[in-house]
Amino acid sequence: MVTDELEKLVGTMFQAHPWHGVAPGDPAGVIQAYIEIVPTDTVKYELDKQSGHLRVDRPQRYSSQPPTLYGFIPQTYCGTRVGQRCSDRCGGGNIRGDGDPMDICIFSEKSMAHANFFLRARPIGGLRMIDGDEADDKIVAVLENDLAYGRLRDIADAPEGLIERLRHYFLTYKQMPGEPARTVRIPEVYDRVEAVEVIRRSLDDYRECFGDPHARPIQLARLIGEREG
Repeated sequence: MVTDELEKLVGTMFQAHPWHGVAPGDPAGVIQAYIEIVPTDTVKYELDKQSGHLRVDRPQRYSSQPPTLYGFIPQTYCGTRVGQRCSDRCGGGNIRGDGDPMDICIFSEKSMAHANFFLRARPIGGLRMIDGDEADDKIVAVLENDLAYGRLRDIADAPEGLIERLRHYFLTYKQMPGEPARTVRIPEVYDRVEAVEVIRRSLDDYRECFGDPHARPIQLARLIGEREG
């Protein structure tokens, strides 16, 4: 009871951290997604993991812009389990997770003026992206109740041209002028069932790295009690 009251009090006093403080939702149904970039952005924004605020990562040096809303699923982490899944599906190798939250691309007919917001989305598939020797999966989803894309249930139902546009963007957006070419490949485009599995693995990786989010109010209450004692 004390921890429930404490959690509510903290929720009214402080803004939740986009990565650690918001529940991810149901991987097999509707998930939460935090949007870092919208298709009109000419600057790549990225969450500052320590503060929870958006920061400028870099200006986009090419004319290509992200073809969808782009961000991550809160309380996910690309660690051992995500890397192992990538190795298993792509013929072995020592592939590890990239140490970031699980990325997500969201189709919507609506244009959004700026990033830094949450939305509800349904996963329909994903891109198995490998950057060097790191798994950097991109979950593909649709905005819940979107008039144009909201009824899609699997990536096979999405227009092929949109998926190819995503592939092209992620295969090229890290190639910087004047720098050595990076080894980036997308060996697999997977369906909704596999996307659910990848998200669940990233949720488990998160808990292994950062602990169970549901236990945090108990930990906070204990720390407050120890200080008062």
